[in-house]
Amino acid sequence: MPPKTNPLKLNKLQLRTLALAQAMAADSGLALRNEESGEAVLLQLPHAHGNHVHIGQFVVSSREASGLTNTAVWTALSRKRLARSEGPVAVTLTAAGLAYDTGLGDRFLAPSDH
Repeated sequence: MPPKTNPLKLNKLQLRTLALAQAMAADSGLALRNEESGEAVLLQLPHAHGNHVHIGQFVVSSREASGLTNTAVWTALSRKRLARSEGPVAVTLTAAGLAYDTGLGDRFLAPSDH
């Protein structure tokens, strides 16, 4: 039997936010990876720049990235042990959060033109 898609029943906003956080964690300029624990600390959460947000070399619609600044989203991801919110800015993705298949892949990521 194939693995269940979205076994933790994350809502759409939580899935999008986790997918974007995973993309940030993959960029060494945006996150510190701890190979021992398998976790990644996001160095900072991006802020909207007009109608988009820059995540490393990618541009994401501000609408798609709205969960990054939503405390309730990080609380839900923490409750499901996919992330730990450490204050208003610092976020750590757990090994489970990094490995979670959101099914979104590169859907929101487009190379930046500026």
